[in-house]
Amino acid sequence: MTEEKPMSITAERKLQLINDYATKPGDTGSPEVQVAVLSERIANLTEHFKTHNKDNHSRRGLIKLVSQRRRLLDYVKATDRTRYESLIGRLGLRR
Repeated sequence: MTEEKPMSITAERKLQLINDYATKPGDTGSPEVQVAVLSERIANLTEHFKTHNKDNHSRRGLIKLVSQRRRLLDYVKATDRTRYESLIGRLGLRR
């Protein structure tokens, strides 16, 4: 039996993302951190759907996560273009 990735993000992985994308020490709520955590959750759910293609309840959650990430990215783009370019470059997002 193959080991599956969990649908949700582990606490260790979330802490690692917070440390990687924090703009200052103790930063957990900046748009960069929020987008990084959302991107990880979106990637985990996308993997989940490769084996559970009929899980429409979770698919709705995925769509909500994607739109939330989009809104955060739009905010960063409107406030600071260089921060936005840096963030999508680091996360490997296309736009």
